[in-house]
Amino acid sequence: MPERRLPLALLPGLLCDHALWSAQVKGLSDIAESRVADFTTQDSVEEMARSVLAMMPEGRFALAGLSMGGYVALEVMRQAPERIERFALLDTTARPDTDEQKRRRRGLLSLADKGQFKGVTPRLLPLLLSKRFLEVEAVTSVVMAMAERVGKEAFKGQQRAIMNRPDSRPLLPGIKVPTLILCGAEDALTPPDRHKEMAEVIPDADLVTLGGAGHLAPLERPDAVTRALRAWLRR
Repeated sequence: MPERRLPLALLPGLLCDHALWSAQVKGLSDIAESRVADFTTQDSVEEMARSVLAMMPEGRFALAGLSMGGYVALEVMRQAPERIERFALLDTTARPDTDEQKRRRRGLLSLADKGQFKGVTPRLLPLLLSKRFLEVEAVTSVVMAMAERVGKEAFKGQQRAIMNRPDSRPLLPGIKVPTLILCGAEDALTPPDRHKEMAEVIPDADLVTLGGAGHLAPLERPDAVTRALRAWLRR
């Protein structure tokens, strides 16, 4: 009999869209029926989580989120843990924003309101990518094109959602499904220690750290991320 294809929700990060996960959607198509969430119309993680639950077929599904998508994945787990069969957090954190991070986001919102939205510029790429990919146009062009497609209004809603998200650390010990925690070794925004922190308190978690990757591991190390997700889906 053919292997069952597990429904898989893939949640993108800030200023990211379906292109973030294109290699994984294709690479896992034999074992997963993937759907990529659209976070361009909501302005809270609660609303984003409800959209994920509405997007997926009835019953249980696997859930993987990167960065902001990880914050939303944690909120989905908070809202409907009975729906989640497997859980993966990539390049993210369970911690809320610090006061400094909130201040910085408010500054970005103010600039966007004044019409000064520039998407992802070459100056911002070192926060998102490991050094080895900063001059690789096949990667940088995807990152900048995603931001352009997402656009200013969605960026504002996403920043508000991120800024107001809850502290999800109390949720972690209660996660009872097979869990993958994955990060790029050079992730400057949510570094490896944030992932170790989560993996240590989730009962059934595997921790994977990928060398040569920053904050956008599915784009930087697509084959390695696909392999890690395949192993997680087959656990």
